[in-house]
Amino acid sequence: MPFKPKFTITPKINKSLVEIERVRGFLDAVKLKDDWFADMQKKALILESHHSTHIEGTALSLEQAQNIIEGKKLKGINRDDEKELLNYKKVMDFISKYLGKDDPITEGIIRELHKVTVKGVRGDKADPGNYRKIQNYVVNSLTREVIYIPPAPLEVPHLMREFVDWINKTGDLSPVLIAGIAQFQFVHIHPFIDGNGRTARLLSMLIFYKTGYDFKRLFTISEYYDKDSPGYYKAIQSVRNNTMDMTAWLEYFVTGLRLQMKEIREKGEQVVKQDNVLQKIKRLGVNARQEKAIKYILRTGVISVGKYQAVASCIRRTTQRDLEDMMKKGIIKAVAKSKTDPTRHYVLL
Repeated sequence: MPFKPKFTITPKINKSLVEIERVRGFLDAVKLKDDWFADMQKKALILESHHSTHIEGTALSLEQAQNIIEGKKLKGINRDDEKELLNYKKVMDFISKYLGKDDPITEGIIRELHKVTVKGVRGDKADPGNYRKIQNYVVNSLTREVIYIPPAPLEVPHLMREFVDWINKTGDLSPVLIAGIAQFQFVHIHPFIDGNGRTARLLSMLIFYKTGYDFKRLFTISEYYDKDSPGYYKAIQSVRNNTMDMTAWLEYFVTGLRLQMKEIREKGEQVVKQDNVLQKIKRLGVNARQEKAIKYILRTGVISVGKYQAVASCIRRTTQRDLEDMMKKGIIKAVAKSKTDPTRHYVLL
């Protein structure tokens, strides 16, 4: 019997879909230079990699995750956590190759997502890229209580075949709903011994990327779940508690995406304003180092001598010269850090 998801498109779902489409239109129309998008995409990649692995138990902070992804070597961290994070970043790069491609999603691609995700870490013992041959269980991480028993291993190949066939024959259904249904159904089948949650979220991302719903690669599907993990697991369990009706899960899924889209739009509008300011300042004549520093001030409001050196990758003498030049041109002014700390900082005029 082919896979046929059961759900109702409620007013709540429909409203979220409309708002998501509006942001998609905004992103298609907004005029921003590639370096602005690249900076925002980099931050989104760090957030997605951090939050998706954090849901599964990694103990890295967001700052540590950022440093690791930027290639810095950190001491005193769990190397499995580090490897899981880097694997996730690697598989996100893999997904990016499918942007806008209309060729079908295959079981082979899904296996590859899983293989890259768990290779060389805790899940490496779980036969990366191969369907499980033993029964597994979903347990509450705090109480160790079994909360879900997935299908028997013998059923997995058949269930995955039907599931993937459905993904490629969804007709006019919104890609947002396809991604949401796919995420639940994958977790429900639980085809691998380990790494199913991460792979399910990556499969959703793959569907978004392939169908033109990549949102300029600025959204982080896992951030919402990580910040509301009880609600995330409750929404998934609601399907099983309601005769496999996915409506409540889809309401949760599209709400999370809608809130992400709202944040993206707000950030996008802010960046447009920042870019307009930058373009006016550039007419006064600034070098590449100064431009980097100005962008930093636009984001944070202030810059110090030390931060200028780090942002512009230059020595202190060059920093002082650049800052003095910008003060003469009326671009920035020096201010004290605080009443108790007279250290000079610099803000835009």
